[in-house]
Amino acid sequence: MGDEPIIVADTAHGPARIFAAGLATGTALLAIAVFCAVNGYGGLALMVLIAAAIGLGLVYRSMPASVPRLPSFHRTSPTPDRDAFRTGAAALIDAARRRRKVPTLLRLDIDRVRAISGPQGREAHDLALRHVAALLDDELPRSALVARLEGDRFAAVMAFAPGDAARVERIVDRLAVRLVQPIRRDGMEVQASVTFGLARDTGQESLDTLLRQADMALTASAQGTRGQPWFTPEIERALGDRAAFVAALRAGIERGEIVPHFDPQVDLGNGRLVGFEVLARWHHPERGILPAREFLGIAEETGLICDLSLAVMRQAFAAARDWDPSLKLAINLSATQFQDAWLAQKIIKILTETGFPAHRVEVEITERALLADLPLAQSIVASLKNQGIGLALDDFGTGYSSLAHLRALPFDRIKIDRTYVQAMGADAERAAIVQAIVQLGDSLNLPTTAEGVTDADLAERLRMLGCVQAQGTLYGEPMALPDIRRLLAERHLLSRAVVTPGPGLTSPRLAG
Repeated sequence: MGDEPIIVADTAHGPARIFAAGLATGTALLAIAVFCAVNGYGGLALMVLIAAAIGLGLVYRSMPASVPRLPSFHRTSPTPDRDAFRTGAAALIDAARRRRKVPTLLRLDIDRVRAISGPQGREAHDLALRHVAALLDDELPRSALVARLEGDRFAAVMAFAPGDAARVERIVDRLAVRLVQPIRRDGMEVQASVTFGLARDTGQESLDTLLRQADMALTASAQGTRGQPWFTPEIERALGDRAAFVAALRAGIERGEIVPHFDPQVDLGNGRLVGFEVLARWHHPERGILPAREFLGIAEETGLICDLSLAVMRQAFAAARDWDPSLKLAINLSATQFQDAWLAQKIIKILTETGFPAHRVEVEITERALLADLPLAQSIVASLKNQGIGLALDDFGTGYSSLAHLRALPFDRIKIDRTYVQAMGADAERAAIVQAIVQLGDSLNLPTTAEGVTDADLAERLRMLGCVQAQGTLYGEPMALPDIRRLLAERHLLSRAVVTPGPGLTSPRLAG
């Protein structure tokens, strides 16, 4: 009888809760209940607990007598809260160890809830919470204790025979399959995405340690770095290294180590330099110059991308004040930044403080920035456009490319992703896609810029298709500010041209 269920009611003061509290202290060995109505959880709990009471009472008689009751429950989902969970989980772990079972802790986070149809916001979110709680109750062993810790975070403690990790993994796999299915109820259809983390007891871990280990496994799983979401010492080391890297990045932003480099953009019709895309580089005190791919992903995941981007923007605007007025700067904005309702005001403030003209700025966004909150993105873009700032749709041809996205915002330019451009010579299908994007831009009066142009033949082919601008290694690698100033001085593109001492950087691909 020791593996019979512990099912906790979703009521705050119902008879099932009173019975469960007595059971937890070992004082309830048998209960008989008569009721005239059965709710979805409380009635079920009574029915099952009547059958299991004697065995469970014996198992839990050894629980600490200082646990008088399960203190509180969430109304949104039929699970106990953090305090109730800690009480029950500690007792379950002790009981499992005495029976030579392996306590296992499961952590589940709801990462995102998307309302497909029906009411939005809180109603959709509550439906997802109830659905996750019900699936956990359905899929986990009947002896498991499940709780909603807070917000979108759930936890469960289970006990398994030694060497039975595969059983746990099968449970998680079934949960994952069921949780990706749309949730349909009461006229609503909701899609939820979740992440799992698992930690097993070795006989010495406290509940706090297991929770911490499961959290680390969940974090690693969310980063997509591994298969089954079990905690391992390697995960702890990797996350420690990551934490140190994040701390160094935060300090680097504050110390001004993240600086702009400038990638030339040219007019394919006449070869003239028309501007630069601003790229971030980290002048790391120990590792040298780090490219953006080594830190931008982490910056976005940790929320540092906002401060980083604004810091690079400020440096670039200040540096370009005395450049020829014909030269523009293209600034990348991430999807994370578009969750900041004050983004436009922050950019406008930097333009005002640096004195750089707004009409010489073009912000580049990917379609991903439109997915989370389109109305907010439209509001931010409207504020930027009102100042004269241009808007480009970056990496077109990848991800969620669609005409709907082109119509959602007042774009001024389409940028063709480098993976399509660089494959044009060897892949007829991708060449046709590039041609179609250029034609689409023409029909919508949106000029196109090709990224990743590596040779003159490719540039000529793009020009013949009608592509307006290009950038890539054909026109030079992204350059630091001193190199850019020398180049612009040689081209007489500085308002107060002063050639900085150093080797000439004249590029034969850039017309004078």
